[in-house]
Amino acid sequence: MNYKLTYEKHIFNFSKSNTVALTVSSGDSIEIETMDCFANQLTTPEDKLESMDWDKVNPASGPIFIREAFKGDTLKVTIENIRLNNQGVMASGKDLGVLGDLLDGLESKLIQIENGKAIFNDKISIPLNPIIGVIGVAPENEAVNCGTPGTHGGNMDNTMIVEGAVLYLPIFVDGALFALGDLHAVMGDSEIGVTGIEIAGTVKVKLDVIKNLIIETPMLENNDYFSTIASSQTLDDAVADCTKHMFMLLSKKLEIPKHELVMLLSVVGHTQICQVVDPLKTARFIMPKWVLEKYKFNIY
Repeated sequence: MNYKLTYEKHIFNFSKSNTVALTVSSGDSIEIETMDCFANQLTTPEDKLESMDWDKVNPASGPIFIREAFKGDTLKVTIENIRLNNQGVMASGKDLGVLGDLLDGLESKLIQIENGKAIFNDKISIPLNPIIGVIGVAPENEAVNCGTPGTHGGNMDNTMIVEGAVLYLPIFVDGALFALGDLHAVMGDSEIGVTGIEIAGTVKVKLDVIKNLIIETPMLENNDYFSTIASSQTLDDAVADCTKHMFMLLSKKLEIPKHELVMLLSVVGHTQICQVVDPLKTARFIMPKWVLEKYKFNIY
């Protein structure tokens, strides 16, 4: 079945205690309306960061309870469509992002979306690459605010979470309690300034519960790559974790000696930065599917 969820039903943390916004079954598709990462507080030139409510940041629409989802299962999220509104916003300022120590004050910038491009200024129009910044399920223990990534997903700000991609999330609580938000019209890997082009919009996803598949960290596939995603206190640790997750996964799936597998990962695999500005840093390890297909690899 097809469902719709408006942004009025939203959360600011992923938690098993959140009130369910919508209940669906495995295999259902849901059209999810989202606010931008500032909860639509910056929509006119008169709206200022200084007067914004910073407790209302990174809202995620949901949560969605999936009837067949139980702890230990895996949630397969197929991103069927991403539609953006016609205006986005960016921000920069003191203590924000990698270069925040070089800036004084706070500034925001409204950016119009026209003909498949973001109009950055009178010289630069940027081709769109819509992504989902916040997407995940409820963690097993304490609540995690929507600005923080983790094994549950959350604010991964991964530029590969685009239309057509398939995201796999470990399920920690019955029902999964899935939610998403924080769309970007376009964003560079690492999001060094703490925002991409933040924008409201609508996402259509298909949610499938995969039984007998246990994963420890989010994983993603598209037409060309399969990737593992990890978040940690440091980028070094995030890189090491996502690489080890890929190694452990493929060592179980591919008939190849472990030493040779390490060699293969080193020659065709890539570590990449997702983001470096959230409370935890996020990295991914990607493997080309043309290599995995030689071994008839399938995640489930």
